[in-house]
Amino acid sequence: MPTPPRRYPTPPPHGPRPPRARQPAQQSAGRPVKQRRRPRWAMRVAITFSVTVLAAAGIGHGVVTSLDTEISRVDAFKDMKNRPKGGNGMNVLLVGTDGRDKITKAEKQKYRLGGAPCHCTDTVMIVHLSEDRDRASVVSLPRDSYAEMPEHVDRNSGDKHRPHPVKLNAAYAEGGPNLTVRTVENMTKVKIDHYLEVDFTSFMKTVDVVGGVEICTTRPLRDSYTGLNLSVGTHRLNGGAALQYVRTRHVDGTSDLGRMQRQQRFLAALISKATGSGVLLNPLKFRDVSRTLLGSVRADRGFGTNEMLALGRAMRGFSPKSSEFTTVPLRSKGVLVPGIGSTLKWDPARSAKLFQALRDDRPLAAHNTGRKTIVDVSPQQIRVQVDNATGLPGLGKRADSALRATGFRTSRAPGNLPGNPLKRTVVAYDPRWDRSAKSLSTALPGSLMRPVKGQGATLKVYVGQDFKRVRPVRAEDAYQGEFGALTGDQVVCQQNA
Repeated sequence: MPTPPRRYPTPPPHGPRPPRARQPAQQSAGRPVKQRRRPRWAMRVAITFSVTVLAAAGIGHGVVTSLDTEISRVDAFKDMKNRPKGGNGMNVLLVGTDGRDKITKAEKQKYRLGGAPCHCTDTVMIVHLSEDRDRASVVSLPRDSYAEMPEHVDRNSGDKHRPHPVKLNAAYAEGGPNLTVRTVENMTKVKIDHYLEVDFTSFMKTVDVVGGVEICTTRPLRDSYTGLNLSVGTHRLNGGAALQYVRTRHVDGTSDLGRMQRQQRFLAALISKATGSGVLLNPLKFRDVSRTLLGSVRADRGFGTNEMLALGRAMRGFSPKSSEFTTVPLRSKGVLVPGIGSTLKWDPARSAKLFQALRDDRPLAAHNTGRKTIVDVSPQQIRVQVDNATGLPGLGKRADSALRATGFRTSRAPGNLPGNPLKRTVVAYDPRWDRSAKSLSTALPGSLMRPVKGQGATLKVYVGQDFKRVRPVRAEDAYQGEFGALTGDQVVCQQNA
């Protein structure tokens, strides 16, 4: 804020007349000047920013310029030739690096960050911001992806290497940001406009500054490697716990793929927190978050004030629905490469189609599809037999159709249960399939669960007089659509309706 003008008990005796806007109001000649009470500092700030909303949800050009000077710069695009043709929108290569050498000894011990830093990429994502700035598409590139590294000079040894196969995360270790960008462009044929690099330290501090992020899970998540220990339900994670969550890869058999899905879910939750809690609409809070994040971020030289202003304007209207997340399509089996180990190969046809959609600035996920309650088992994996237990004609068929529309594998041949009409709907299940039964019961609000030993894998629904509707549900990691993409509002924690 500018320094307020000096106040005098009477008008200055000599010198040029000060500008009218800065002159204290005067009464009649010779009488003392009565000073009008100025607004408090906080009110002055609010008025100033509300009038000069330039970008970044109220942060002015001068503040953003000061943030610009705090970013460490890298020459990510030096001497690059034969690059892909640019498309519509803006593509940012977001890289998460193993920066455990910047973390305190106590934090390393608490969050299981032992060992030497690998100076490699822990996370690689392409973030596409649409031309109209109404949508952000995030595509995760597995770090163990099979990659053809272009010719380059090793930044460690100085040796010149010919093109050769590697895992994707090795590009950073051998050639830093520049080789990482070249390798990604070579693999995707998507032109990268900007490069952003975030390490462990900036990640943890940013989460703490926004006040933590809510994550929900339908099954316990325990990983002895990272120390993560989350029970079923919703949890508010601070920076350290959030780092454990996004690094975890030993909670199930999905390994790195499951970890990428959790990273995407966390990004969606972070967007939800930032847009829903007023962080982007509070100039001071936004400044604090920005300084924390950008203080330990590295970016290309072209990512400056104008780009931050453009992103700030875009983010002001953002919500979880504005974001969409997916992982590059993979072949069903990995490939063992001598000297490299097991790698993940991209599906050539489907991945090419995905990256063409980015170049064409097209959405990857179906938007405005409504919210779905998260369950433990995907409806597509649950076989269901529906029987009408009310005697009301057509009710069994209506329930069968509604369950099938939600994704359950119904028999399409509903039966009729004789006897007295049931008042409440019943889900009968073999105890060995109790998780499936809970998922099915969630889709039938108010239903009773009844274990039946020896019933087998097919669950049975006895439709009662209370049946009114089927609640849409989906599994936590069930991806949908042509590119397996989900919007942000479909992966954040939701209240059961």
